[in-house]
Amino acid sequence: MRKITVITCLLALLCIPSMKAQKFEGLALTPPMGWNSWNKFACNIDETIIRGIADVMVETGLRDAGYIYLNIDDCWHGERDSLGFIQADPVKFPSGIKALADYVHSKGLKLGIYSDAGRKTCGGRPGSFGHEYQDALQYAKWGIDYLKYDWCETQNINPIGAYNLMRDALHAAGRPILFSMCEWGNSKPWTWAKNTGHLWRTTGDITNCFDCVSRHPGWVSWGTMQILDMQDTLRKYAGPGHWNDPDMLEVGNGLTDNQNRAHFTMWSMIAAPLILGNDLRNMTPATKEVILNKEVIAINQDPLGVQGLKFLAADSLEYWLKPLENDEWAFCILNRSKETVINTTIDWQKFNLYDDVSDKSTAFDSKVYNIRNLWTKKEEGNTASLKKVTIPAQDVVLYRLNVKPKTGKK
Repeated sequence: MRKITVITCLLALLCIPSMKAQKFEGLALTPPMGWNSWNKFACNIDETIIRGIADVMVETGLRDAGYIYLNIDDCWHGERDSLGFIQADPVKFPSGIKALADYVHSKGLKLGIYSDAGRKTCGGRPGSFGHEYQDALQYAKWGIDYLKYDWCETQNINPIGAYNLMRDALHAAGRPILFSMCEWGNSKPWTWAKNTGHLWRTTGDITNCFDCVSRHPGWVSWGTMQILDMQDTLRKYAGPGHWNDPDMLEVGNGLTDNQNRAHFTMWSMIAAPLILGNDLRNMTPATKEVILNKEVIAINQDPLGVQGLKFLAADSLEYWLKPLENDEWAFCILNRSKETVINTTIDWQKFNLYDDVSDKSTAFDSKVYNIRNLWTKKEEGNTASLKKVTIPAQDVVLYRLNVKPKTGKK
């Protein structure tokens, strides 16, 4: 008996993962961009839909614009096999996840998948609780690139321990997988998860509404503006490789064109992941114009990696600034009014600020910036003088400001 016990202990020690706690570095140096199935399809997904979305991401230019992650959300799961390894639903995914990953990779895209830290997922499928290392090994075997890890059925589970455990399991499996934490901000993950995940949800779920609260039995979902308001104090926690996540985009899911533009702009200003949630196979030209605006995407993907800040709010208008590399700035005016088109005049001298997060200053009192409107794609003078501007209801004006070069005398 003693010999068997010793051998068992030695085998157990060999199975203990490295004590060095770490996530995969070099991932999500800018906010991740891609598509997720949940907002549009919920549990009504299958491999035909996912393959079709992959095709459209290439055909429409989304992949080339930076949307590289194609993420399958909840309800892909089948049962666990006799050894405890999770399998795909054989009806929805008859070819298996590995074949699907190979197809997605052949398109120059990356495949994401979903699980839950609890006993069951939010859709009632098998969660990863008690199977973290097995699931991580399975994802690596399949060729998964992104894991969204949810927080349903987690009674009496510690979030820090649960998310660190899956982080370690992913690392031990050896395949670099971007780790997206989704515990809805309950434990304030921005204060502790920098070395755990690449992004963390800051709120409960978004809903397809610009400015509302949707109440359900036992939980609440939030409109775009409500979620935006919850990001105000979190900017110091975000940066390359570790992002605040205000949830996926609802652009193209029934919002007006103005609302779509404002929603996409504000997610870009706050350096949020740009994860689309509409049916890419059936988009209006206006929706395509929004999500494919490369100049707005560039604000989101700026390598400096600093989340924007709300500088001023007055008369239904909010004024936001985002520091960019090369001492440039994004300057946005958001009109939250439901009906009123607002005319105003920008006095640039009122926006002199020093930002201690980026260690950057606007210095409008000593610099003159060129003004480029990123939605009209027109140059609109410079900051040497006051600027009159019109902002439609529930819409934005977005400028990129770069320093006007000095001209020498002849």
